Amino acid sequence: MSAIRPAAVVVLAAGEGTRMKSATPKVLHEICGRTLVGHVLAAARELEPENLVVVVGHAREKVTAHLGETDPGVRTAVQAEQNGTGHAVRMALEELGSVDGTVVVVCSDTPLLRGATLRELTANHTADGNAVTVLSAEVPDSTGYGRIVRDGASGAVTAIVEHKDASESQRAIREINSGVFAFDGQLLADALGKVRTDNSQGEEYLTDVLGILREAGHRVGASVAGDHREIAGINNRVQLSEARRILNDRLLTEAMLGGVTVIDPATTWIDVNVTFGQDAIVQPGTQLHGATHIGEGAEVGPNSRLTDTVVEAGARVDNTVAYSSHIGPGASVGPYAYLRPGTRLGAKGKIGTYVETKNATIGEGTKIPHLSYVGDATIGEYSNIGAASVFVNYDGQAKHHTTVGSHCRTGSDNMFVAPVTVGDGAYTAAGSVITKDVPPGSLAVARGQQRNIEGWVARKRPGSAAAKAAETASRQDENED
Repeated sequence: MSAIRPAAVVVLAAGEGTRMKSATPKVLHEICGRTLVGHVLAAARELEPENLVVVVGHAREKVTAHLGETDPGVRTAVQAEQNGTGHAVRMALEELGSVDGTVVVVCSDTPLLRGATLRELTANHTADGNAVTVLSAEVPDSTGYGRIVRDGASGAVTAIVEHKDASESQRAIREINSGVFAFDGQLLADALGKVRTDNSQGEEYLTDVLGILREAGHRVGASVAGDHREIAGINNRVQLSEARRILNDRLLTEAMLGGVTVIDPATTWIDVNVTFGQDAIVQPGTQLHGATHIGEGAEVGPNSRLTDTVVEAGARVDNTVAYSSHIGPGASVGPYAYLRPGTRLGAKGKIGTYVETKNATIGEGTKIPHLSYVGDATIGEYSNIGAASVFVNYDGQAKHHTTVGSHCRTGSDNMFVAPVTVGDGAYTAAGSVITKDVPPGSLAVARGQQRNIEGWVARKRPGSAAAKAAETASRQDENED
């Protein structure tokens, strides 16, 4: 069954969300790499609507700014005072003008709602010739929800009855209202003008439109969601956490069915924009955020957190934190490495234990095995950076660049004081502070000459454990002589 492209999708995002107890507007809270409203917009975009409008109200400056970053093509309508869902939709229609076609209304706090479910809703709405079609769901426990009451013969919806107003037989109904609807645009606009406010809240309820249209002789139907969890709204942080787990499980299931091995899904967290190559392996305790990609046959974890990072085919990343980095094919990173933005490790390269890198391009086969900091640097191919090396890139006012060529061997405990260049094939001695360029093929030695002061401990630390040990050793040497 195919759905006709809707004339508009209206996203209701004007509420305050006080139960979140947060300075952040409810719709801007995030799960799995998107805000709540961002998830809803992504689902709505799958309908390819002619217009997409978000009704904003509380903290509208923040919400509007976020919408501009997330989906620049979205329109906004302002509900200055939150006078109910009917009033919010009326504000959207005033922004849109006359709408001829289907108008889909969704809530901004339903991040689990799928685009496929919305497509089915609009397809059923069109096929059944309804004036309005409500998205419903069968739930295990319908307590507190509005019940969908249907005509026994035709299956048409006769009413949505709130829990407090339901009879005993109606309370036994497990089909509930989701708050998501597909309307005939012209009929919706006309009915909204007839919605009354003589209720306990003094508000315009969108659900009243269903009764108005039915009384006018129009058909009201329902489309049942396949998974009741899709329609779950987020009102507090407990529900936010529950939705995060459901969505994460959904994403991991898709990844595993696509050929990814996830050793322990319970401790693995990924965002919606994370992608994988076939036969990638994700070890326990791993978090993959943003636009991270794990290539074919690559292995990540355990206990790694990667954000906006590419790990190419066959690479291995262990106990590592990485941001906006690129790890080449067959490369090795970690354990306990920290890759900051701008790190690019070439094929078969190595960034080892307790190594931090930033804005560094590291060539194919080059190794930085131990206890080093490499920042603002370019290193060529098949070089080796000795343990405990530091690329000294900051002079207190500006950052400077260090270049190390290909096939270089730098000694342990080196300081490269930028700007400085070490030429291809050059060596540097252990303990050196390199402040001048090193020509290709040269050995740079930049350290003080060693001087031994004999008998210093006996004179300066008489009676100490060190002095006694030294005296014992001296006697042993004399006896051996």
